[in-house]
Amino acid sequence: MRQNIKIITAAGITLLPGLLFAAETVEFAAKSEAAISGAEAMFAVNNTWMLVSTILVFIMHLGFASLEAGLSRAKNTVNILFKNTAIISIGILTYAVMGFNLMYPGDFSFGAFFGFAGFGIASPEGAAGLIEYADGAYTYWTDFIFQAMFAATAATIVSGAVAERIKLGSFLIFSTIYVALIYPWAGSWHWGGGWLSEIGFHDFAGSTLVHSVGGWAALAGVMLLGPRIGKYVNGTVKPIMGHNMPLATIGVFLLWFGWFGFNGGSVLSADPGGVSLVFVTTALAASAGVMGAMCLSWIIQKKPDLSMALNGVLAGLVGITAGADVITPMGSIIVGLIAGFIVVISVISFDKLKLDDPVGAISVHLVCGIWGTLAVGIFSSEHSFLVQFMGVAAYGAASFISAYAIFAVLKATAGIRVTREEELKGLDIAEHGMESYSGFQIFRNQ
Repeated sequence: MRQNIKIITAAGITLLPGLLFAAETVEFAAKSEAAISGAEAMFAVNNTWMLVSTILVFIMHLGFASLEAGLSRAKNTVNILFKNTAIISIGILTYAVMGFNLMYPGDFSFGAFFGFAGFGIASPEGAAGLIEYADGAYTYWTDFIFQAMFAATAATIVSGAVAERIKLGSFLIFSTIYVALIYPWAGSWHWGGGWLSEIGFHDFAGSTLVHSVGGWAALAGVMLLGPRIGKYVNGTVKPIMGHNMPLATIGVFLLWFGWFGFNGGSVLSADPGGVSLVFVTTALAASAGVMGAMCLSWIIQKKPDLSMALNGVLAGLVGITAGADVITPMGSIIVGLIAGFIVVISVISFDKLKLDDPVGAISVHLVCGIWGTLAVGIFSSEHSFLVQFMGVAAYGAASFISAYAIFAVLKATAGIRVTREEELKGLDIAEHGMESYSGFQIFRNQ
């Protein structure tokens, strides 16, 4: 009996480490499986939020189309809607062909100034690589489509500034070149890890990289096109009223709605703290922009101007876009309020300079984009005002010179402005052979 007990005891002592090890292995496996499951769940949440943000940015293009159409004359509505439909298509396709790999080249040459990873898009590591991409935050394909929506926005900004007198074909050629080459090349300096990223330049969601890049091109186009017929007469500014203010208002609210994806998606994850902060700063800046533009325009013009209030929304949104992640909520109110003041002063100043911008795109996207980028250096202790200024100057030089050169070549060859007769008749009839409001009398001399 004692012998059996000894044998059993010895066996137990011998097997115990193995049993303990097996138990630990099972427990470790369970924990590992839980960790993997948690990581996969977080990946799904992040990826889904990024795709939702992509949808919101896509909706912004409907907002741009509605705003531009509403603030222009009825006889040019088809032309404006056609341009905005073409732009989103051009932006996505050119970004797929080369823009994405030009903006995110991986390796740079010429002092982190230029790089190109090749034509086309394709996940480099197959299905497994999709999950590992961006540290497991979202897939390669999600990254592409989100960024592609931003690319088209730069050309959309130009569309509003040159509305009602630019040749459709020339505008589409310009948009293709600018979105395919200039926007992603300049964007690579910061978002692609280029030289501006290395010196600490900060532009969270594109006050400069998207809005000012588009704004500088808009300024170049307006300078070379000249004003619309009848806009400036005998040294005075003659207002040319938009034909549909309800449509313009709907457009602005669509843009404000989409901006939550524009800025919120730029967190590049579904991080609760980061996304919610950006939502708050975005909403506060836009609201303050309305107040700033509304009050100042009311004081100057002696009447409350709806178009100024609408541009105040966009001014605040553009202004906070560079620093929505690093400026405090109370700071965002100041940024938006000042942007609202700036947009009113800018619109009036450009008219005095006889630079005709039917929708105020240059004032909103260029001037307020510059302000928002510099505001990061003012309201964030982590970023240098000098570095922010350097970034603004660099993007201004590259964007304006490039856009001016493209427009100048087009002007010297195909031409960029419609004839006087076509402009008076309206681009809907002249360029498209149709009217936006069939069955209604449209006066040709609007």
